[in-house]
Amino acid sequence: MNLPEQFSETEIIERILNGEKSFYELIVRRYNSYLYKVGRSYNYNHEDTQDLMQDTYIDAYKGLAQFEERSNFKTWLIRIMMNNCYRKREKSSFKNEIMKDINDQSKPLFSGSDKDTHKIVHNRELGNVIEKALQNIPFDYRMVFSLREMNGLNVAETAELLDISESNVKVRLNRAKGMLRTEIEKSYTGEELYEFNLIYCNAMVDSVMREINKL
Repeated sequence: MNLPEQFSETEIIERILNGEKSFYELIVRRYNSYLYKVGRSYNYNHEDTQDLMQDTYIDAYKGLAQFEERSNFKTWLIRIMMNNCYRKREKSSFKNEIMKDINDQSKPLFSGSDKDTHKIVHNRELGNVIEKALQNIPFDYRMVFSLREMNGLNVAETAELLDISESNVKVRLNRAKGMLRTEIEKSYTGEELYEFNLIYCNAMVDSVMREINKL
């Protein structure tokens, strides 16, 4: 179903809660790329990440009436995804990674202005390099980098999702950039970072909407 994109989140949620399930397609299309990046940042493969995304969308649909607009919808949805990723990791007997000493003296990830990081992260030529490098850095740093630089959350939203202080967010982000810097400088080829392209997006929409229509 082709739905207009100009609806606000509030309007979409109201329409869904009033029984127009088809509007949930807008939610799925709008947030696929964000959830995909979160799943891959947990080092889940493509297939497992898609399963976690579907679970997240179903959970969010079931809990939509409890969503409080005092919080950001994207943050709320990412939190559900993170919880699902965490539970899957616990069930799979993953060991928690040990925090290493954190310092805020690392060099900037890129030589240019720090404000350009988000733009550079999504550069097609750098994507594959960053993805591979991220898989090798400790989880705590990887998640801060994912939420801040890949998903565009601000410091306060990131701190809330990870249950750490805003200063820790800043320190961990700097440390993550330091860990990634050397790898990024080695090569500048590869596909878009954690790209969830239209083919996968449409498949996810179809899968989620089938489950939603059963509810």
